[in-house]
Amino acid sequence: MEEEREQILQPVELKPAIELIEKTLEQLDRILLGRSDLHRIVLVAILSRGHVLLEGLPGVGKTALVKALGQILGLEFKRVQFTPDLMPADILGAHILQESENGKREMSFHPGPIFTNLLLADEINRASPKTQSALLEAMQEQAVTLLGATRKLPDPFFVLASQNPIELEGTYPLPEAQLDRFLFKLVVNTVDTEVLDRIISTRRRGEAPRPSWTISADALNLVFNVMDRVYLPSPVSRYISRLVAATHPTASEATELVRQYVMYGASPRAAIALAEAARGFALISGRPTVGFEDVKSAASAVLNHRLILNYKARFDQVDSFAIIDSLRSGMDETGLNLPSEIEMIK
Repeated sequence: MEEEREQILQPVELKPAIELIEKTLEQLDRILLGRSDLHRIVLVAILSRGHVLLEGLPGVGKTALVKALGQILGLEFKRVQFTPDLMPADILGAHILQESENGKREMSFHPGPIFTNLLLADEINRASPKTQSALLEAMQEQAVTLLGATRKLPDPFFVLASQNPIELEGTYPLPEAQLDRFLFKLVVNTVDTEVLDRIISTRRRGEAPRPSWTISADALNLVFNVMDRVYLPSPVSRYISRLVAATHPTASEATELVRQYVMYGASPRAAIALAEAARGFALISGRPTVGFEDVKSAASAVLNHRLILNYKARFDQVDSFAIIDSLRSGMDETGLNLPSEIEMIK
């Protein structure tokens, strides 16, 4: 118990990280109007060292968000436009036969754009499965293996990918193994009338301003170190385990929607992702300890792309978000199955 108290962040340790997070969010809100909720959850993914899949119509600001994030965080940023003819070497790099100064010919490795801190994989579903799979090792192991040699990627390393949900001609849906490597899948919707009015009134040709403040490498490492020390209590950890286990139709705590419409539930990687994301939500809320509300805030973004639904779900127009909502509302946080206030009154 004394060791746990020592691990919990003290206010004096938490305050500098919170100030840096608030400044980062202020810059994002100033550059991209009307996206505060999206900015918060993308920053949670960065704090959790996770990758993000952004799904939305063209022109809603997906690329602009990633560029602004790279500028504010002071990270090296590269963009790859995924197309059907893109090859793995166009992302990972390749060995090229070159002649050295002494006249000998030898293979020299030329790194691809993946050797960066922040990689924007634009329209990732347009590339062939062979090219998509080139990202699998990089996203999980933060390394690239070519011709038997493994090369580490820069630290930190993030993949923020985008895909268009309506243009499906010439696209290849991401396989479940690759979807599972994304911490979040976020749906980017259009903005309302008021935000559109502000954009066209203050942004000529839609050009966003450059950030007026950027975070230093040392300051970013400070935030990551604080994030690593956010405490996850055992009751909350147990709740995460129960929530992920309940996504499987054979689980004892599975809801009726899960049993009817889910073919395969979330993997253990989802539980790890949910725990890290909950820590991120606690930190940006200024708390040193994860609460049940942080898990609920992260659940949809973590689980929506990890549930494989059956044909009946499509026929009945039931999506993964409705199923996750049923789990959040139907599961007792404590696991004690305590009666509700209404039941107690009855």
